[in-house]
Amino acid sequence: MPTTIGLLTPNGLEAVGYTAESLAEAATHEPEGVYSVARTFHHDQELMLDAHLDRMEESARIAEIPLQLDRAALRGALRELIAQAGYPEARFRITVPRQAPDHRIITLEPFEAIPAALRQKGVAVATVPIQREAPQAKLTEWMAQRAAAKQQHAPDAYECIIVDEQEALLEGFGSNFYAVVDGVLYTAPDDTVLNGIARRVTLTIAPEVTPVKLAAVRLAQLPQLDETFLTSSSRGVIPITRINATVIGNGQPGPYTQQLANRYDAWVEAHLAPI
Repeated sequence: MPTTIGLLTPNGLEAVGYTAESLAEAATHEPEGVYSVARTFHHDQELMLDAHLDRMEESARIAEIPLQLDRAALRGALRELIAQAGYPEARFRITVPRQAPDHRIITLEPFEAIPAALRQKGVAVATVPIQREAPQAKLTEWMAQRAAAKQQHAPDAYECIIVDEQEALLEGFGSNFYAVVDGVLYTAPDDTVLNGIARRVTLTIAPEVTPVKLAAVRLAQLPQLDETFLTSSSRGVIPITRINATVIGNGQPGPYTQQLANRYDAWVEAHLAPI
């Protein structure tokens, strides 16, 4: 099923001059700028959309793009495109071009739920030594950079985890990364990664389950990690049971990860709002 795409201009929604079968394909048509990706729930509900838009404005500030979003107009355009698309639930990207920040590209694709088997069995990820410029900003060039890096280093991995020069595991290409060691949850400090919306939810609920330490684990520690998982707005909590060739813990999603996943889903459901 093809994507649904609209261009929100000061004069309202307009058509774009291309079609695409997915958000990834649509990204190849988009100009340089900043973006945010989220999903809908129950057809036309959202989670923390204003937080996504706050981060988009912060990304624009970091990238020196003048931007002040008309949130009412943006929400109205999103509702119109959701109705037009008719998807039961949608995954969407909002892109603000550098050269025309008053023109916002809104792209929707059908949302596909994460297969239950991934949450039950966990996923395998690979580490990739790559430097992300301005990690606290969502820049469109990062989409192309990460796609090329994944194809080069780990095309078959579920996700790639960025490793810095000190061999610290920072974040996924499109997610945040966490490890549990001796009952403590570790994740990289705020100033080294994108402060994902799902990360904010996770750090809100985690202290009810386990102490939290904002510090990255390192490659040499992989054999000592009890549990690992990732989070993203589209996927929620996904257990990681293997990193490179190292099996994490007993090779099954651990109790802290499972408890956090359940609490995350409940928190999300309790905080949904109409678009």
